[in-house]
Amino acid sequence: MNTNKTNKINAIDLFLALQRTYRAVLARVEQSKKKAGLGDSDFRVLEILMDRGASPVNAVGDLIGLTTGSITTAVDRMESKWLVVRKNHPNDRRIRLVELTSKGRKVIEKASTQYAVDMEDAIGCLSREERCTLFELLQKLGNEEQRAVAQASNR
Repeated sequence: MNTNKTNKINAIDLFLALQRTYRAVLARVEQSKKKAGLGDSDFRVLEILMDRGASPVNAVGDLIGLTTGSITTAVDRMESKWLVVRKNHPNDRRIRLVELTSKGRKVIEKASTQYAVDMEDAIGCLSREERCTLFELLQKLGNEEQRAVAQASNR
C-alpha cells in the first residue's frame, strides 16, 4: 500500500471501509445460509446442536442471543420440518432439551460444509499472513472497544 495514502487514513475512513466490508461479507453469509434453505437463527441453532448435542432450549437461545419467545418460535419451526425434536431432561422434568434429528444433522452438515467453502471464497483474496494480521487487529480493536464500553457503563 502507498505509505502516503496510508498516513492519510483517518478513523472515519477506516470505520467506513470496515462497515462496507462487513456488509459485503454478511451478504455472502446470508446467501450461503439461504442456499441451504435456512434462516440465520435456524442455522445457528442447528450448528450449536451439531457441536454440543442435545441441549436445554433456553441455553441454546442464550448462546445465540435469542429471547425465550424467539428460541421457542425457532424450535417450533424446525420441529415442524423434522430438523429437531424436544425431549424431557432425564434428571430434571422442568428442563426441555432440543436435539437434532437425523434429517437435521444431514441438513446442518451439508450447510456447514457449504458455508465453510463460501467463507473461504469470501476471504480468498487474503494470504495466510494477511488473514492472521487482520484477525489480530480485529481482535485488538474489538477487545479495546469492549473494554471502553464496560468502563463507560461503570461511570
